Amino acid sequence: MTGPTVEQAITRAYHEEWARVVAGLARRFGDLDVAEEATAEAFVAAAERWPRDGVPPHPGGWLATTATRKAIDRLRRESQRDAKHRAARIVYDDSPPEPTGPVEDDRLRLVFTCCHPALAMEARVALTLRLLGGLTVPEIARAFLVQETTMARRITRAKAKIRAAHIPYRVPSAADVRERLAGVLAVVYLVFNEGYLASEGDDPVRVELTDEAIRLGRLLRTLLPDDGEVAGLLALMLLTDARRPARVSRTGELVTLDEQDRNKWDRTLVAEGAALVRERFEAVAAGGDPPGRYQLQAAVNAVHTDAPTVRDTDWPTIVALYGRLALLDPSPIVWLNRAVAVAEVDGPGTGLAEVDRLAGVLDGYHAFHAARADLLRRLGRGDESRAAYDRAIALAGNPAERAYLTRRRHQLDG
Repeated sequence: MTGPTVEQAITRAYHEEWARVVAGLARRFGDLDVAEEATAEAFVAAAERWPRDGVPPHPGGWLATTATRKAIDRLRRESQRDAKHRAARIVYDDSPPEPTGPVEDDRLRLVFTCCHPALAMEARVALTLRLLGGLTVPEIARAFLVQETTMARRITRAKAKIRAAHIPYRVPSAADVRERLAGVLAVVYLVFNEGYLASEGDDPVRVELTDEAIRLGRLLRTLLPDDGEVAGLLALMLLTDARRPARVSRTGELVTLDEQDRNKWDRTLVAEGAALVRERFEAVAAGGDPPGRYQLQAAVNAVHTDAPTVRDTDWPTIVALYGRLALLDPSPIVWLNRAVAVAEVDGPGTGLAEVDRLAGVLDGYHAFHAARADLLRRLGRGDESRAAYDRAIALAGNPAERAYLTRRRHQLDG
């Protein structure tokens, strides 16, 4: 096997095996730096040897074995140089690990390590993308619009904190997996949202982040197939990402749901997401746990994607779903979304009254002013609508959103 075929094999192995190899080494050697660097060296070796020797029958096994040897070589050198006797003993310990609790898959244990609540959220995101996703430090820094040196320091500090607190050995027990899992899902969803509608920068969408979040969601689904919120988050991301081809115009303007060409939606992703939502409905109906916030958000998106046109949308169901979501997550943004849906059921005046109740807490949020602007426009209150659009434009960080809001603002002058 030569040429592009080898390159494709290495790329595929990188996507499929990076997390598995890093996680296995982290579990065995208890050191994230050793695990990451040895895995990277194994892929360098693959890039050098596979074009010459051919792709091995089991690329994952080859990479794991090679990475293990690289790690052992490094620890031997360090033990000789720094008298790290404990590390030296680990080198010669080939016994299989003892079971360590409910999180027994190495990759899942690594997810929980990267997303440990002792770490700041930005550190959790960076570590997850680096160690689970295999993104390089420059790629992560570019995605979040920070200097490469800043991101490198962030990752280094997070690893040091993990090492100092012995976090790799604190595998969640059955009693606290659910609590810790909420933090893991929050990290994945943050990555997705930052990719789907970038908060800053010149690119309205960062596909590398949305794709990576969905990949992590699929991994969690594989590792925790019976968890409703894992399924809900994956469904939510799939149904949302399915609309991506229709969300930005050729001129770089955001296309809102009511104006999107629904023929451009990715129907494969819609079908997969809808199937997960149906699965969760059936599980709840059969006596399972009530739906959590991700399942309810996924259900909202399933209603949207099920409608052939915006006029056919089942808005009363969306209002009801947001009402249930508000009981779990009574955040102002949830109430804002519910108010927008109420406007579709009871009219813009009723919706505006609910939106205006949120002014005290959402005045600095561009979507609040954008919602007000649209409702005021529908009520024929042009001057107030212009002022709301101006405020929304000033607060919006995404270029596609700014372009959309600017066009709507100019339409009032026409």
